Amino acid sequence: MSCYLNQQVLVLNRLWQAVNVCSARRALTLLFEGRAQVVMNNSDGSFKPSIFTNGTIFRSRNRIRRASTPSRSGFGFPRVILLMLFDRLPKKEVKFTRHNIFERDQNTCQYCGNNFDRKDLNLDHVIPRDRGGPTTWENIVCSCVECNTIKANRTPHEAGMHLIRKPKRPKWRPIRADQLWFRASR
Repeated sequence: MSCYLNQQVLVLNRLWQAVNVCSARRALTLLFEGRAQVVMNNSDGSFKPSIFTNGTIFRSRNRIRRASTPSRSGFGFPRVILLMLFDRLPKKEVKFTRHNIFERDQNTCQYCGNNFDRKDLNLDHVIPRDRGGPTTWENIVCSCVECNTIKANRTPHEAGMHLIRKPKRPKWRPIRADQLWFRASR
C-alpha cells in the first residue's frame, strides 16, 4: 500500500484554484483531519466536493487506485482534494536561471532589439561584475554576441548603448507557470 501513498493528488484552495500537488498520504491526512474534501466527478461531468469521514470510503471514478488494508477490502485514493480554509495562492518566486532570463527577455537582444536563437545569445551584466555589478534579475540581460562585444566591460552609457527594457524580477503567474517558469525546474 505504501506505493499508493506516494501517488500525486491535486490540491485546490477553497476558491477552486490549483495551489499544489501533494502525496496521497498527505491528502488522506488532510481528509481525516477534516481540513479538506474530496472533489467528486458527477455523472453529468460536473464536480462537487464530498465530505470524507473516518468511516467512509469514497467511491468514484476519481480515485487513483484501490488498495487493500487488513481492516478493509478496498480503499480509494483521491485524485483531487479541496482545502476547506485556504483561499489564497502560495507566493512563488521565479528561479533565477539562464532559461528564465531568456524567457523574460523573449530571446531578444536588449541593446539592438533583434530576436535570436538562444545559442546566439549571451547574458550580459549591465553594470560589469568587476565594478560591483551583482548577478541578479535587475542587472542581467540578454545580448547578442555583437552587442556584447561592443559593450565589453563598460556600462551601456559609457558604450553609447541604450537598453530596450530595464531588467527586473519577473512576477510568478500561475496561468503561465506551466509554459514558462517551471521548465527549468524539471
